[in-house]
Amino acid sequence: MNVDKALLAILACPLCKHSLIYQKEKQELLCLFDKIAFPIKEDIPVLIATEARELTEEELQGD
Repeated sequence: MNVDKALLAILACPLCKHSLIYQKEKQELLCLFDKIAFPIKEDIPVLIATEARELTEEELQGD
């Protein structure tokens, strides 16, 4: 899946309202402010806090 740039421009983290970063390889949307990643399931971003996972230190540092 490729996230449409127009869609990505309007999506925001439901917790802090910051913009999200599309991680194509993992099919996730990252919120660097809250240090969490939201999954994309069946081409639909799942922006639910209980579905998010915490980012690792390596992911936050950009590998």
